[in-house]
Amino acid sequence: MRDTASRMRDTANRAARAAARVRAAARRRWRAAAPHQRQTARLTAASATLGLVIALATVAAAGPWDSGQRTAERVRAARPGPGSGGDHTPGEDRAPLTAPQVLAETGPARRRGGGEGGPQDGAGGQGGTRPQQVPPPTTSALADTLEPLLKDGSLGSVRHASVVDAVTGRQLFSQDAAEVSAPASTIKLATAVAALSARGETYRIATRVVVEGERVTLVGGGDPTLRAKDLDGLAERTARALRKRGVRTVTLGYDTSRYRGTDQHPIGPNENIARVTPLMVNEGRTDKSDHGPAPRTADPARDASRRFADELREAGVSPKGAPERRKAGKDARKLAVHRSAPLGALVERMLTHSDNDIAEALARQTALAEGEPAGFAGAGRAVKRTLRGLGLPVEGARFHDGSGLDRTDRVSPALLTRLLTLAADPDRPALRPVLTGLPVAGFTGTLGARYGGERGEPGAGLVRAKTGTLTGVNTLAGTVVDADGRMLAFAFMTSGAPGRDAAQESLDDLASALANCGCRDSPSTG
Repeated sequence: MRDTASRMRDTANRAARAAARVRAAARRRWRAAAPHQRQTARLTAASATLGLVIALATVAAAGPWDSGQRTAERVRAARPGPGSGGDHTPGEDRAPLTAPQVLAETGPARRRGGGEGGPQDGAGGQGGTRPQQVPPPTTSALADTLEPLLKDGSLGSVRHASVVDAVTGRQLFSQDAAEVSAPASTIKLATAVAALSARGETYRIATRVVVEGERVTLVGGGDPTLRAKDLDGLAERTARALRKRGVRTVTLGYDTSRYRGTDQHPIGPNENIARVTPLMVNEGRTDKSDHGPAPRTADPARDASRRFADELREAGVSPKGAPERRKAGKDARKLAVHRSAPLGALVERMLTHSDNDIAEALARQTALAEGEPAGFAGAGRAVKRTLRGLGLPVEGARFHDGSGLDRTDRVSPALLTRLLTLAADPDRPALRPVLTGLPVAGFTGTLGARYGGERGEPGAGLVRAKTGTLTGVNTLAGTVVDADGRMLAFAFMTSGAPGRDAAQESLDDLASALANCGCRDSPSTG
């Protein structure tokens, strides 16, 4: 018996040594491979994980993408029925959202009911601990990869970084990760998580028309994506309801009291953002664009009300004179309502195109949900309090707006990566639009023109990240699937860069290095 056991041990040892030699040979071949060969292998190995994140197939019925948004999920959310959000108003009960594990293929599942702030280390699923399939990178190997790139002078004097394992939330790399600096548009990740947490992904922003006698008032609810045809349809339904009452002439007003304080962002009149008002059509754009910089009307609410008046007149109801700004009475009765796309779709659109108007609207929705005045200050307090309630590290953070256009905003890379791991938490499916809305390197949104060309960056198609750019400030925060198929969350924040293009290329190199890195076999680890 002892001889048999000894032979079995010898056989097992030989098999283990053979397997180790195979793995070592594979690592040598990987290191010797040309970049394009690595890219092909990496795309094949990571396709399952990336597909899960992009399409959100484990959360809802998958469907074609439309400008970075999941059209099938948007239709599903709009379908009438309990919990669908189709007729959602504040205070209504919604069916609880559930989702399978989005990251089940890349590591151990987290125990349900675990700690706040995203997946935690060392936790198992409901059936116990599942074997870890793909090990995360080692901290020393990541340091060997990233530290030289962070020394690039094009990044400026402030260089903060955080890389975490998206499966467990464990910190893998840090360079002053807890230090705060100007985030530019990466602050939209915080805006998104706060709004989704406060309102829910199926919440819809209502634009209403109410009546008191012959006084008809168009009440803005804070939907910057209201289109001209939506407003026209609202006017037609209003006119129909008035004609049924025998009313043919009205005094028309418009109500913007839902927001408080100034409607002008501190940067002043700018093609990057309209006046922040709860009533506007197509973000106050005066051209035919639907995202990006554009000329804006000086008074979006007034212009919206005038178009509404014209459509009422076309539909057989005549307003007396021009619409006047006023607050609707408490006893006013609803005539008609238009509801925006679900909040999850608005978050996706905001992140894909870095939409400043939607960002400010979502920050104010958080304020309204939290009982704060819906202005810049109240929204900032509400966002910070909501994130703190989620157990996120908001020490030193300052939210002076929701878009990141304010240069006095401050967040840390640690907060940005925690926001991303929280959105990846299988127990928080309502936050998934934060991941699905991220631009895809070389393909969509604000990363569509990056990671391409002759350089052929290995991050193309694998890096999904929110960009941030102000004069001298360049940031990038998102997720990436590394060469071993492990999903990582990262945030790189820099200030004082001498030039925008060079700084962006350096940030892209950092994210690409993560995509090209197994980072588990480093000289520093012996």
